[in-house]
Amino acid sequence: MGGPATVEERDVTVGAPWSLTAGRPHPGLALDVLGYFGYAKRAAGPIVRREVPHGVVTLMLAFGDPMDFLPPTGSGPPVDRMVSFAGGLHEVHTHTRHDGRHQGIEVHLTALGASRVLGVASTALANTAVPVDAIRGRSAGALVERLAGLPDWPARFRLLDRALLGWIDDAPPPDPAVSWAWSQLQRSRGRVRVSALADEIGWSGRHFADRFRAGIGLTPKAFGRILRFRRAVELLTTGPPASIGEVAAACGFSDHSHLVRDFRALAGCTPTELMADRDAQAAPRTTP
Repeated sequence: MGGPATVEERDVTVGAPWSLTAGRPHPGLALDVLGYFGYAKRAAGPIVRREVPHGVVTLMLAFGDPMDFLPPTGSGPPVDRMVSFAGGLHEVHTHTRHDGRHQGIEVHLTALGASRVLGVASTALANTAVPVDAIRGRSAGALVERLAGLPDWPARFRLLDRALLGWIDDAPPPDPAVSWAWSQLQRSRGRVRVSALADEIGWSGRHFADRFRAGIGLTPKAFGRILRFRRAVELLTTGPPASIGEVAAACGFSDHSHLVRDFRALAGCTPTELMADRDAQAAPRTTP
């Protein structure tokens, strides 16, 4: 299975007091895994965070207390509660809440390779999250316990490498046509025309949408929309100052109003409101 992972560590403090250590996965996982993020949060009280669509599948391996999944408004009784879980591609935002002291590893998986790692169909994870035992059964739960017992992040990242390489050892490769279409959408950040991709492959639009959804979890149109949204978020929050109209043009939106409508649909707020949301901006970034 090759040698150990190359680990890149960096500690970051953003917004509420928390540290982040990033790890680079083993090269053998390049198709499937984008990054490891070890985190430790130490806030004085509960934290509610807006989670917006970002085009990757998340495997959350937490050590300790559960996380609450809240209604779209971000308040009220939780609709679900989990400790470690896998979250698929989402087309809408959600809110999570924890007690302020939370530790674990967030693994970012490519939409293309997530089903190989998790052992479940991508469609089963779309727009939802499932407990970690639902993906790899006892082996996933045992992995979380072993990770929690290790002394530092590099050791945890090396164990993750070994475990995930084992999980994909017998997994079938992705559909070549879907893989190519996914890479074209990634490269263009969602700006390539879906009809052009279908024509290039030689499929009807409906057949292309069905095959892509089976492999990725969402239709190519929905996935492209998320990629355009995510690029707009990046430009608004981390790029040089730019107007919303300029960002809309750069990301393939027809105009300022189109961008605002997509932000309301995907993030539940306007671009200006999202820029002011420090928790949303503080999420680990891994560009697919």
